[in-house]
Amino acid sequence: MVSANESEQFERTVMPHLDAAYNLARWLAGNDHDAEDIAQEALVRAFRFIGGHRGGDARAWLLAIVRNTAFSWLKKNRPRAVVSIDDDDLAEIEDHHIATDSFTSADRNALRAALESLPLEFREALVLRELEGLSYKEIAEVAKVPVGTVMSRLARARRQLQSHFTQEGEQP
Repeated sequence: MVSANESEQFERTVMPHLDAAYNLARWLAGNDHDAEDIAQEALVRAFRFIGGHRGGDARAWLLAIVRNTAFSWLKKNRPRAVVSIDDDDLAEIEDHHIATDSFTSADRNALRAALESLPLEFREALVLRELEGLSYKEIAEVAKVPVGTVMSRLARARRQLQSHFTQEGEQP
């Protein structure tokens, strides 16, 4: 049972971040309908466990719940969509020369297709960094991986995006 205090805490803590929660769910699920289900389930979980939130970054806390809910949902409903990447294979450091301007200058449909072609972990890292503006540390907390893994995933995702646009003959 949730107390009135916890209900107020949920309103203050979670409600301002609904758009970010849905956005992450949408990019992980790949469509609006499934994203709505995932986001709703994540919000129910956040409501149920709001008493366990002890301050800190509420957005990162909620996005971690959304991420976990999405991965559980995908494993149950689309097991082939979830392909784990071995973190030992992610030894690269981030290449700062690969432009992230793709998110602002590329055609929206081409960008959407390119993002959706990325492995789930890469897409997740890019969405959290470039669209949601989370720091590397916050992404590491959400994804429960080391900061170095976040950097590697971002570097590889950016290279794959760059490669996608180069192959398509488009300029990101």
